[in-house]
Amino acid sequence: MFKKLFGFLFGSSGGSSCGCGCASASMHELEGFVEYVVKALVDYPDEVSIEMTETSEGAAIKIKCRKEDIGKIVGKRGKIIMSIRSLVSGAAGRQHKRVSVDVLD
Repeated sequence: MFKKLFGFLFGSSGGSSCGCGCASASMHELEGFVEYVVKALVDYPDEVSIEMTETSEGAAIKIKCRKEDIGKIVGKRGKIIMSIRSLVSGAAGRQHKRVSVDVLD
């Protein structure tokens, strides 16, 4: 999973530059990446749900979890969620897509 994400970010052979129209599969991989990272951060990983929806601006990944775990995802001064957003938007930018990551309460 991380190898594919780094391929998206840095343009190695793991990216979607093949022209085969596999952008939806790679968007699904971004959703899986967010789920993996978030579940590793929280105290109750079984209660985390990730949902990707298509919007007019691109796609939105929505994270739902327990209220006690929101702080662990956001981090001090929002640094953790900003890092997750940066990685996801960088990987999506390689495919000329926009993806937002939101934590729902």
